[in-house]
Amino acid sequence: MPPANLPQRQGAAMRKTISSPTAMRLAKGNAISKACAVLSTLSTAAPLRLNEIADATGLNRVTALRILDDLTEAGFLIRSGSPPRYDFGTEVHALAAAAARSQNPRDMLRPALLRLAAFCGDTVLLSVRSGAESVCIERVTGDFPIRANYLHVGSRRPLGVGAGSMTLLAALPPAEREVFLDMTCQHLAAYPRLSRDRLKAHFQHYDAHGFVGMYDQIVDMMGAIGIPVIAPHGQLLGAISIVGLTDRIRGREAALIAAVKAEIRQALPPV
Repeated sequence: MPPANLPQRQGAAMRKTISSPTAMRLAKGNAISKACAVLSTLSTAAPLRLNEIADATGLNRVTALRILDDLTEAGFLIRSGSPPRYDFGTEVHALAAAAARSQNPRDMLRPALLRLAAFCGDTVLLSVRSGAESVCIERVTGDFPIRANYLHVGSRRPLGVGAGSMTLLAALPPAEREVFLDMTCQHLAAYPRLSRDRLKAHFQHYDAHGFVGMYDQIVDMMGAIGIPVIAPHGQLLGAISIVGLTDRIRGREAALIAAVKAEIRQALPPV
């Protein structure tokens, strides 16, 4: 039986593109920053048309088109279709291949994600922090037919929106997380079930228990747990989250948390 579709997402989460705080900030900088804003936006939802890129970054269309033309000519983007859409070109693929040669959380943790997805049957995500956002860098699906299909590799969310994203926020030092909380609260109109008080309650739960549980707060009937990945020297490398039907995740919460923690211990190099 093919995977079932999830309940429709609400608000701005239903749009193909959502203005990224990172892209919007970069778009206010110099020419290089503006080009980075375009690339950051495409990392979330490529391929995209000119107007979608302009809307997501806040760039005017003339500026966005000039950047797209320059990046296409240099091989970083490709243009196809009518109306044209832009996607990553060979130069970006070469950069990605070079980056894959270095040690990174995705390479270190992918075997753990595969085992976790096989164990729980649900969707397992690895997220990292990029400024005031979380970015999904790996996604593995289990065999349960109802899957969480609303986050993909490259998806971005404000810190605190979703279990993995909240884990990345809650694991920061208290002074830092208050700063990022202020930033996140500027974007909560797209997530009407979240509020400053509810996010701060997640801080308290994380401080007491070391994980995040978020149920029915982003998508109806869907829940998730989030566990931080902290290197032996104390660096926050990312967060692993398991996402599925609320009843499935909540009913197995302790077992799932234990499984994730065991996989993290196995994956991390010794001190």
